[in-house]
Amino acid sequence: MANGAAAGGAAAAIAQAIKASGAIVRVEPTDFMTILDKVEKPLVVHSVSKYLSTKYHYLTSYKGLIFTQNPPHPLCLGQV
Repeated sequence: MANGAAAGGAAAAIAQAIKASGAIVRVEPTDFMTILDKVEKPLVVHSVSKYLSTKYHYLTSYKGLIFTQNPPHPLCLGQV
């Protein structure tokens, strides 16, 4: 059942991408992690900004689109 839910999340992210104006698509953390699970060796660009508060930014590409996530806390991406 988890694979069906993951596929549904990825399908929802792709559907949002079609509606997006441009190649950058903002997704929820669960959808972002689902996209990372679909790629054998994903490349994730991560940055932290600390102007007034700490903000985390993540980018990855999948099938020609750029997916972004700005969670309030760091994502657990595993070891390199």
